[in-house]
Amino acid sequence: MRVTTSLLGAGLVLTAAAIHAQQPGPVDHPAVTVKGQIYTPASILARNMGSAEDQETPFAPHTIIGNIYYVGTRTLSSFLVVTPAGGILIDSTYERNVKGIQKSVEQLGFKFSDIKILLGNHAHADHQEGDALVKQMTGAQVMAMAEDVPALQAMTPGGRMHPIDRILHDGDTVTLGGVTLVAHLTAGHTRGATTWTTKVEEGGRTYDVVFFCSLRAGGTVTPAMAAELDHAFAVVRKLPCDVPLGDHPAQYNMRAKYARLAAGNPNPFIDRGNCLAEADIQEAMYRAVVDEQQKAGRLP
Repeated sequence: MRVTTSLLGAGLVLTAAAIHAQQPGPVDHPAVTVKGQIYTPASILARNMGSAEDQETPFAPHTIIGNIYYVGTRTLSSFLVVTPAGGILIDSTYERNVKGIQKSVEQLGFKFSDIKILLGNHAHADHQEGDALVKQMTGAQVMAMAEDVPALQAMTPGGRMHPIDRILHDGDTVTLGGVTLVAHLTAGHTRGATTWTTKVEEGGRTYDVVFFCSLRAGGTVTPAMAAELDHAFAVVRKLPCDVPLGDHPAQYNMRAKYARLAAGNPNPFIDRGNCLAEADIQEAMYRAVVDEQQKAGRLP
């Protein structure tokens, strides 16, 4: 299994102890080695989340490819897909980040109020807590995978109900202004974890873009979770991909790629050779966790 990735970007180095000090996190075992890099559940969480400041500080908004833009924070992704009929926002992140996302959208020259559709990767607060506020500010239609609806409905920042205007199912499409995104159920991290795909044109060529969802197994792997993850890994390995993205920037090495782009290099986000880099890491960890459970007599 070959993977090209960077474990921790500059400014995101956190020890396992620091992560546990912030919140209850995964144990620091098992360890897996993927392309010479050692990973543990705690190190992956540290890489993804960074510090509280990282989670809330906007990263420089930028064009990824074609009509797709990054408008998230240092460690929590938010993507804007621009169409002639308005924008599609993927992941509102925490509610406290929505104003920062608005500012990033406006810095790119677009109107936040032009967002017509709000999508999400999965029903965790760091990805979809801000949905109600985005809808309040823009009137956007909020769409969510059916299996994540109960978790989203339990997400009520400030006592506000979580808006859901359209319930999606595996394989459903979302279309606006001639742009179509396809929802792929890649459950395991949450019951309705969703990987989104679309096509984009740049330089006279068409590219397949994949907004990968977290594939991280959390805690004990139950039989139901194992079935979901087995299905999810099979799905993502078959997706056409030229531009791999992720719900945490570290999953697709955003910082390094942005630096290369800013230096005038050919678009580094076109990275088909590393489309499965994160899947390789997460599947190796998943298999190791299951193996550890089996050896401890806790069969999934």
